[in-house]
Amino acid sequence: MSDELKHECGIAMIRLLKPLEYYQKKYNTSLYALNKMYLLMQKQVNRGQDGAGLANIKLDLEPGKRYISRYRSNKPNSVQNVFQYINKKFEDIEKTSPEKLQDVQWLKENAAFSGELFLGHLRYGTYGGNSIEQCHPFLRQNNWMTRNLVLAGNFNMTNVDELFNQLIDLGQHPKEKSDTVTILEKIGHFLDEENNKLYHANKDDYPNKQEMSKFLAKHIDVKDVLVNSAKKWDGGYVMCGLMGHGDAFVLRDPAGIRPGFYYRDDEIIVVASERAVIQTAMNVPQESISEITPGHALIVKKDGRVSMDQITQPLENKACSFERIYFSRGNDADIYNERKKLGKLISLKVMDSIGGDLKNSVFSFIPNTAETSFYGMVEGLESLYKDKQAERVLELGNNCTTDQIKEIFSVRPRVEKITIKDAKLRTFITDDNNRDSLVGHVYDITYGQVDKKDNLVMIDDSIVRGTTLKKSILRILDRLNPKKIVIVSSAPQIRYPDCYGIDMARMGDFIAFKAAIALLKERGLESIIQEVYQKCKAQTLLPKEEVVNCVKEIYNPFTAEEISAKIVELLKPEDINTDVEIIFQSISGLHEACPNHKGDWYFTGDYPTLGGNKVVNKAFMYYVEGNNKRAY
Repeated sequence: MSDELKHECGIAMIRLLKPLEYYQKKYNTSLYALNKMYLLMQKQVNRGQDGAGLANIKLDLEPGKRYISRYRSNKPNSVQNVFQYINKKFEDIEKTSPEKLQDVQWLKENAAFSGELFLGHLRYGTYGGNSIEQCHPFLRQNNWMTRNLVLAGNFNMTNVDELFNQLIDLGQHPKEKSDTVTILEKIGHFLDEENNKLYHANKDDYPNKQEMSKFLAKHIDVKDVLVNSAKKWDGGYVMCGLMGHGDAFVLRDPAGIRPGFYYRDDEIIVVASERAVIQTAMNVPQESISEITPGHALIVKKDGRVSMDQITQPLENKACSFERIYFSRGNDADIYNERKKLGKLISLKVMDSIGGDLKNSVFSFIPNTAETSFYGMVEGLESLYKDKQAERVLELGNNCTTDQIKEIFSVRPRVEKITIKDAKLRTFITDDNNRDSLVGHVYDITYGQVDKKDNLVMIDDSIVRGTTLKKSILRILDRLNPKKIVIVSSAPQIRYPDCYGIDMARMGDFIAFKAAIALLKERGLESIIQEVYQKCKAQTLLPKEEVVNCVKEIYNPFTAEEISAKIVELLKPEDINTDVEIIFQSISGLHEACPNHKGDWYFTGDYPTLGGNKVVNKAFMYYVEGNNKRAY
């Protein structure tokens, strides 16, 4: 994606199922779990550039011993910073008492991050600032082990106001109105309720308070806590929680919007946001890795029992298709094939755009995340051109020569590395003119590979705002003096905001929306804007179950091709003369390429939860009112 876009966070969790001595003996290290956590988090750095954090819980420590550790960083290279901080402690032990580094029981009692239960998080902030206080994992502390809660997740709630008010109704005084704090306190409240219920029901049988603590740790009903907590949640989420006594859970939203995977054997349970990450870190086949079932929680009890329990009623599966197009690492087997197919399915449009002239066309990609779809596009073009080549051979008849056949089949897509990303624009440059000038040099180009008679085709994985295209990419491609520039998006037009964790919140940011508004004004249909605004306003008085997405009416008068043509007009710089065309993936092509990930609300406006329709209408009202706030 050539436009910078912040997106979904990453999670990683490990629960060791054997005594610590087992791993020291088998793997010859006392830091087996810590090393695996580093791999799981480092391999998901694409999911977090703003911060990282790690928490650890030790099981069965004596009172007076610290059993919860946590460290967070919002520095550049935050994952490395977290693990450098932790590893420094073990390096100091090795320098002074190297024998103690092999004594897992001593480490457990004296060194932080040496327990059985780990929770890691990579933050890609889509709301608020980037202070250390906004980095996960979050911690709710109490002197009772069973009331401690560590929480981290990849989530965004559409109804934070409603959930916040529920906490107030319970008599709480939350320190801030954010979905993370609200969810933490919501689960914490029902964890307290579960403790109170068990305590009062059994206090006569356990007058000894230490024995009561052990009883609570054994009988806390994690499923019941989560069922009560999640009743009113509306959003996309995969969240992990650790309780101080050793229970753990991973909970996924009922529509399966956010991804979550786990691996389990007799030694370990591993959870991560991406399947391929677990494959790499644990060296296991993909068939051994399972998805967290939507609407369910993977619950791991302190004694090692594991269950997959339904927490909310599952909805129609609407797993995020943007994961497949862009967000997740492309080394997952299915994602790789899906991205290739996205490129292949758009190749017919590309062939039409260049008039079938492969000989005088150059094909490349921008940025590197579009490389896989590029391979698919090239394969598709080659397949389409083979039919044309066969026709030409047949036309020559029996008198054709070997040289003629060789010449016909010598034509293949001309693949070149045209763009190179040199640097990232630094935010300290505030002057608009100078900043725009520097943006134009973020990418550089390879000279000498494109002739004036050539079409230049560049595939991108998606186009959101189009800012980088307008201010940089089209200008630098124009320096090569091609006959025509064709920009290909392997994703459909992004028309609607996301409210489930992707940083696409404002209607006015989307180039497809700007194009539709421009067309309405151009064709004398401007009244539709106010009509939709009034409909959105009227929707605010309805129960959320009756709210519909009124913003679809903005796009209804136009075909996708008309909007694409207007996008070109809006993005093409006035000082370039080369013809420009922009081609987008179709919705049907998206679904064909990603058949198991039907979440497409940012393209179609078909939101998977009731809160989504409320958010899109509010976002449109903010646009008309000139309000730059987020709608959630």
